[in-house]
Amino acid sequence: MDIEELQTFIEVADAGGVSPAALRLGVSKSIVSRRLLRLESELGVQLLARTTRGAALTEAGAIFRDHAARACAEIDMARETVMPAVEIRGRLRVAVPVSFGLTHFAPVVAELARRHPRLHVQTCYSDRFVDLIAEGYDCAIRVGYLQDSNLIARCVGPIHGKLVASPDYIEAHGAPESPEQLVAHEALMQGTETWQFMDGDKIITVHPQGRFKADNGAALISAATAGLGVAYLPDCLTHEHVLAGALVPIMTRYPPPPAGAYVIRPPGQHPARKIRVLTDLLIEHFGESPHFGRE
Repeated sequence: MDIEELQTFIEVADAGGVSPAALRLGVSKSIVSRRLLRLESELGVQLLARTTRGAALTEAGAIFRDHAARACAEIDMARETVMPAVEIRGRLRVAVPVSFGLTHFAPVVAELARRHPRLHVQTCYSDRFVDLIAEGYDCAIRVGYLQDSNLIARCVGPIHGKLVASPDYIEAHGAPESPEQLVAHEALMQGTETWQFMDGDKIITVHPQGRFKADNGAALISAATAGLGVAYLPDCLTHEHVLAGALVPIMTRYPPPPAGAYVIRPPGQHPARKIRVLTDLLIEHFGESPHFGRE
């Protein structure tokens, strides 16, 4: 049985149709369809029910999908075990945050592709939390505090942050001196998040309020420098603006708790070699970037 056909079937099953699967695989829809037909012909059963909205798994397809995924994972692991020096090949789909992802993570991903010319790299830059399994990603890079989940995380470096505001905002509204005073200030937020601060060994949680929200760190920086409110951001975003005097650190007696940058992957016994290599490159990059973690 052709492993390429198995992998194609898994992509179609997870993506919910031939078109999105072809996009994930980087091949034409006709190639995907031919692989599916050959696999169904070989098995003698229908795996997918084609609809106007895409494709749905038949009962046989649902059973076969899990077996096929395990088989492909075992084959990949076996190949890496017996051929550790062989060039990395195949495809790596990774989700990366837009906020400082384009400036800090993109060069690492590009270096990965340069070092491994037979590896096909597909990167999606978005500040939303993608569903790795449902959307077919091998891994994701995430920054901040991790939410509880069944995903496996590897920390690749520390992230330090602070509360900042523009000189104009401070002149007009003053600067909060404690977490309790934040309720009287305009907070620049990504959504309805909570902010945490350290008071010695104690963590204080605050529910900020504000009229300006954006799902992108660069947009929050623009709002902060425009004097719209106070922002809670990592040093790697605020560093240059603080040096230029456009932003001022505030409430420094209550620093945010330590956070990190992580490589997140779906659960499994062993990470694929391509994910391990990306992780190692990120760790190497963090060690050489003094302003990435701390100002």
